[in-house]
Amino acid sequence: MTSDSHTYVGTVEERTATAVSFTGMGLVKRMLVSEGQSVGRGQLIAEIDDTQARNLLSGAEAQMAQANDALQRYKMLYDAGSLPEVQWVEIKSKVAQAQSQLQVARKNLSDCRLTAPVSGIIGKKMVGAGETALPSQAVVTILDISTVKVKVSIPEGEISSIRANTPSLIKVEAIDGTYHGGTIEKGVSADVMTHTYDIRINVANSDRRLLPGMVATVSFSGGVNTASESQTSVPVTSVQKNADGSLFVWTVDKDKHAHRCNVTIGSTHGNRVSITGGLSDGQRIITQGYQKLSEGTRVIY
Repeated sequence: MTSDSHTYVGTVEERTATAVSFTGMGLVKRMLVSEGQSVGRGQLIAEIDDTQARNLLSGAEAQMAQANDALQRYKMLYDAGSLPEVQWVEIKSKVAQAQSQLQVARKNLSDCRLTAPVSGIIGKKMVGAGETALPSQAVVTILDISTVKVKVSIPEGEISSIRANTPSLIKVEAIDGTYHGGTIEKGVSADVMTHTYDIRINVANSDRRLLPGMVATVSFSGGVNTASESQTSVPVTSVQKNADGSLFVWTVDKDKHAHRCNVTIGSTHGNRVSITGGLSDGQRIITQGYQKLSEGTRVIY
């Protein structure tokens, strides 16, 4: 049982996610990264079979050499006035075409190597060695987690009280860490089912301990005003309904026996609901394993 009605459950998200893909189709020859691995900008991620690209480059280089040789031989004739202007222009045009084809061939060979466009960690790997990569098909995603965002759903009755600079404290049990939240980004569209708005709290993560998907407990101070801040609140799931429609929670007495206690509830705040009547100071509420309880059951904890 707690009197803190400003605590919510959130989820850690990456700052940005970049999908990385090859520009052409090919058989993946090597995959050099794994999920969760840190990568730096420019680091080699994967390679596709470059046999065809190398053959095309060899052909383009041969054509370039041939065009340059012709240019040198015909230049002597042109300088001596023995070559018509129209033929000289045609020869220079062939040299330009060979140069363009050579640049394309070099680019195709370079594109057989996939490098990281940004620094971060590999979030998900969609293609492995031996598989065929398609043009623009994501091979991996690179997540920027130097700063993360904690996504929290806020009831519509409270969203107006949260501002961009509302102080927040974020606890993540998975890494036993506590962080002070930064600026807050507020969503403008409510969930039609829950009538909640998503907010995202920016959190510095220079040590990269916070990872996407981690569950966080978020507490606000001085920013969320509810109708009854002094009321007790309990997890929403711990409030049960009797056959007659009345509500109750399971409590445990000093002899460790479970008892039903009828209650009245107030507003919901995140994943907690305020109790406006029925409980006495010091009563202990059972919030886990209550599905198997019956009146008088001995509780072990």
